Amino acid sequence: MAMVYQKGKRIKKWYGQFRLYMRDREGKEIERTRKVVLGLKSDLRKYEAEEKLQAIIREENGKIGLAVPVLQADDSVTFEWFVKERYLPIRRGRWRPATREKTEHEINKYLVEKFKNVALRNIGLFELQTLLNDLAIRYSESIVKHSFVNLRSIMRVAHKLKFIAENPGDETGMPATRPVERPTIASEQINNLIQGIEDPHDLCLMCIGLFCATRTSETFGLQWKSYRGDSLMIHSTAYEGKLYRGQVKTGASRNTVPIPDDISPVIQAWKQMCPDTSPDALMFPTYGTGERTGEQVPRRAKNFLKWRIHPIADRLKIPRKLVTFQVMRRTLGTDLQEHGTMKDTQSALRHASIKTTADVYVQPIPASVRAAINSRTRAILAKRREIATKTESATCPNVSQSGGAVLSSA
Repeated sequence: MAMVYQKGKRIKKWYGQFRLYMRDREGKEIERTRKVVLGLKSDLRKYEAEEKLQAIIREENGKIGLAVPVLQADDSVTFEWFVKERYLPIRRGRWRPATREKTEHEINKYLVEKFKNVALRNIGLFELQTLLNDLAIRYSESIVKHSFVNLRSIMRVAHKLKFIAENPGDETGMPATRPVERPTIASEQINNLIQGIEDPHDLCLMCIGLFCATRTSETFGLQWKSYRGDSLMIHSTAYEGKLYRGQVKTGASRNTVPIPDDISPVIQAWKQMCPDTSPDALMFPTYGTGERTGEQVPRRAKNFLKWRIHPIADRLKIPRKLVTFQVMRRTLGTDLQEHGTMKDTQSALRHASIKTTADVYVQPIPASVRAAINSRTRAILAKRREIATKTESATCPNVSQSGGAVLSSA
């Protein structure tokens, strides 16, 4: 119902009254009556007042005309409430553990804190875009891009659930950001690092990260059934000390990971020393605490680097920011372009959009990919100043330029 009427004795004005349909927090339809001042009677004819009222109604209901009432959130539905009570419960099931923790942190820090108590229905294009623009001034491209994607996703879900009549997120744009630093680790630094690692377990783990381009979660989730002599198969992933069996990032993640010929002896040496090499056993286990005391569990990547590798890097004056699995993977991708084709690089990094199928498990590694990754590995190892000979004890692997010996860290 909508009506225009005049009121006032000395100064007469046109007033409008209409019904507004909304959804409360439980999703139930509620009806509100709203009254607005349209203007002085001396300035507006009645039909002009009626047209002005119709424009207000269209803006409020997000609809041309009044044939179908459009439900939108009332002011009690804040951005924070919608994110915590509706959006995150819907989205959590689609995210891997690492993605879930990082994404929820970013949503809460960069978005919810800004719009914490703002009614969802009052957030428009201006509010969304200015938030992104402010983030672009203070933060990196990665944070701004994630915020851009998350913000659009939140508003899209709000629209689908009919908490807002229109989706202002569709009109937002990604603002310009400052350049992102994407460092790589130099060949000399790689050689010095692997030369300084004495523990066969640590050396094997790091060589896989440096020369096989496995992701962090893949490296720490490796089981001995993943090792196939000349390649690795990713069956599971690990995050924060917990193994997620059968979970990988994408279908392409299940593609075979080629092991350079020079690195195979390193893995084999650790396998000979590892207490448990049964198929389901972890390649790089530690022992749990609390409820998991005495149980073999995956290592935590940050703890492994902090306590076992970073002290070595500090001694060798290698910046800690270069000793991460993300940097190792990026470095391999960058270097490999000089030793093979772009297609070889994409295949080695498993960025191709290949769906998960049974055939993926037995997919052979193209000869060109193996040649490229071997070439890159030898180019780095060839720069070593000293080549140690294979020790009889084989406690610490060593690699020669020819690829036939085992890498010594002595």
